[in-house]
Order: sequence, then C-alpha cells, then structure tokens
Amino acid sequence: MNLDPQALPSQDVLVIGAGSAGCLAAMSARENSDFSVLLVERYGFLGGTSTQMLDTFYGFFTPGKSSKKIVGGLVDRVVNRLNTLGEIFLRPNTYGAGTGVNYNPERLKLVWDQLLDESQVKVMLHTTLIDVVQIPEGRYQAILWNKSGIFSVIAKRVIDASGDADFCHLAGFDYEVAGENEPAQSMTTTFRMANVDFEEFEKSGGKKLLKEVMNSTSMPLPRKEGSAHEMNVPKCISTVAVKVVNKNALINSELNEAEKEGRRQAFIFEEFFRKEIPGYQNSKIVGLSTQIGVRETRRVYGNHRLTKDECMDAEIPADSIFLCGAPIEDHSADPKGESETIWEYIPKSGIYGVPYGTIIPKKSDTLWAVGRCFSATHDAHASCRSMAQTMSMGQAAGLATQISLEKDISASNISSRELQERLLQIGAVLEVPNQEARIGRGDWLKNQIQP
Repeated sequence: MNLDPQALPSQDVLVIGAGSAGCLAAMSARENSDFSVLLVERYGFLGGTSTQMLDTFYGFFTPGKSSKKIVGGLVDRVVNRLNTLGEIFLRPNTYGAGTGVNYNPERLKLVWDQLLDESQVKVMLHTTLIDVVQIPEGRYQAILWNKSGIFSVIAKRVIDASGDADFCHLAGFDYEVAGENEPAQSMTTTFRMANVDFEEFEKSGGKKLLKEVMNSTSMPLPRKEGSAHEMNVPKCISTVAVKVVNKNALINSELNEAEKEGRRQAFIFEEFFRKEIPGYQNSKIVGLSTQIGVRETRRVYGNHRLTKDECMDAEIPADSIFLCGAPIEDHSADPKGESETIWEYIPKSGIYGVPYGTIIPKKSDTLWAVGRCFSATHDAHASCRSMAQTMSMGQAAGLATQISLEKDISASNISSRELQERLLQIGAVLEVPNQEARIGRGDWLKNQIQP
C-alpha cells in the first residue's frame, strides 16, 4: 500500500468527478493561470451524465416563444467544438422546457479529452476516491485507488463534482440525503434504438400518437410519459422513459437492484415500440446508459441554500454566478411509485440568478461543491440541475479557486463581485439579455445573440 504524499506531487486544485461540472471546473481553474489542476474520474472517459446517459444539453435557452440564451463562457467552447465537427442540432424539448442542444455523446467523449488536454489539466481516469484526511493549513489529503494501487494527493483547494458529494461526505461536511424530507427523484436507465422509420412515424401521428398509445396500451409500461427523440445519428432515437423509484443510490444493494430494474424496463419499452408504434417495427435497442441515471442523492448544506421561492421569484441576486430559466422538472414518486413528472415554470421573466454561496459547503475554507450535489432544496434542485447550469457552477468554482489561491483567502471571503468580473471576462451571462436568442447553428459565443 502506497500512502506516500509524494507519490503524486501536491496539487493546487483537485477536482473529484469529471462530469460536465467537473470538466468545466478543471478547465476554468486552469484558464489563464499556472495553477496545477488534477481531475479524477472513476470511469474510463470524461463527461459523466453528458456522455454516460444523455445526448442533449438543456438550460442554455429559456422556454417559450421569445427564447433567450442565458448561459455562456467556457461552456460555449464545448458546444462550439461539437458544432465545428457537425455534431449538434438544436431541438425543442418535449414539454417545452427550452431548446435543447443535441449532440453525439461518443464524439463528446473525444471533445472532452481534447479540451482538457488543451487546458493542460492532469486527468486520472479509472481512479476512485476512497478517503479524505484534513491536514494543517486547510489542505486535504485525498486517498485514491486505481489499478496501480492506493496513493494520496495533497490539494490546496478541492472542488467536489462527484454528483454524490463523496468528498464532502468523507471530509465530514453536512448534507441532506434525497428522500429524507420529500420523495427522492426517480432514476432512469436511458436507451437508444436504431432503424426507426421517422417518415412513417410522423405520417401516423408522431409524438401525439405516441402519447395517446402510451396512455391506452394494455402493455405493463412502468411509465405513461417520457421522451423519445431523434438523435443526430440517422434513424436513431434516444429516450428518457424508464422510471425506477424508491431506491437509494447510496446503498449498494439498492443501486444494484435499480440497475437490473432499469434494464428490465428498457426492454419492456422496446417491445412496446416495436409492437404498437408505427415506424418502430424494425427497430431495436442498440445501447443502454453506462449506468442508471441518478438525479439526486446528497445535497450539501451551503452558505446559501437555493429554495423554490427564490426560483419562483424570478430575481437575480447581487451575488449571482449564473442564470437559470429551466422549469422545476420533478421526476418524483409518491410512496407507491405512482405519480408522474411534475412541471412548474418560472413566472415573470422566467429567469432567476443563483448565488455564489450555493457552491460553498458550510464551514468550508478550501472546498467547493458543484453539479447535482450543490446546496438547494429538493424542488429548487429539480429546476437547477440541467447541464448548462451545472457547467456554469463548475466554471464559477474553478475561477473562485484562482482568486482563493492568488490572495490566500477562504472560499467564503472571495468577493462575489470580483468573481463576477472574471466570469464576464470569459463570456458568462449574468443578467437577463435584452435580445432574443437566434436559434440556429454558428459560433455560439459570438453569434447566438444579436448585437
């Protein structure tokens, strides 16, 4: 067993979890800086939810006819790169939650590799965090494991982008476990089907017909709603239809059962599509998500906790670090697992700001938490968990680590105004745009909003 801190040099910034939030956190911590950044990921590829189970970024655009692009910055680099490669198209959301950015998730794996390499971030794949030790001067010693053995890394600053708040948990910070106060959101195994005849499907009634048949079928569908949308791969669809309820993803035995149940449901849906939906009779499942999609587990208690009232007030606080216009999309379940998705749209402008304190765990000096483990109530979290927003959390946290290291100050003592200035310098959007977004292809950073 190797627990020598010198096994890997001390790092200025350690990022745990290379989902979309973690990747942006690592990129922004390196942006125009010489700080060393180590990004740790337990799978063999980057991207988390963006590459493991989904194929669409949501949250860039507000819902409604007068759509506005409300997210920008380094996040645009991701979409611009995919766009340059011809790997995206923009599509409306099934339930009107705003235009989505559909992409090829396999290509995105490569794009994440390229962007992190270009930022000169050290990436360790197939590596798992197993323990945390706090050492003097507010630093942390992270105990890690991979095929080479057990080793440690000492970090001056840490960003927990693990999704499950694993670092915060091991370091002893407080959090709420989903399901303690309200029913936890369900889990979903996504699946993709190939050889769909879209012309026949549309001529037969399209999505309207699909909805009608899902509600009238005698087949034992576990869910009577959900999305099945075109991918940018011809004749292929991607789904969010499976619904696994009343399982705790933090308990291994329950997560095991959830994985098996998700696969079982996926093939029930395949049979339904093939037998009852025109255009699908010759289609088959060609891929399942790498793991079941988990919407919420641990949510840290931060210096600020985003609430439903704040979302519905549609205001932008002075210390906001990004904007959100996504509706509350609660894939919840009553104790019997019978309820469907709950939708609540943001009134007034349809946009609210998220304060800096939501990504700082209480009593933290050198630790930030981003992604779906950030500080929010259950219902506020159900609005603010879209990938455009979690990437925005990551880029804010990464820039915050720069300020913290440069000035040798704690996370809580960083001026939100200074952080906002740095965010604006990289193209972030921090106030409601005056112009409607131009929904179309092109360089996002420069052309999506008319000057």
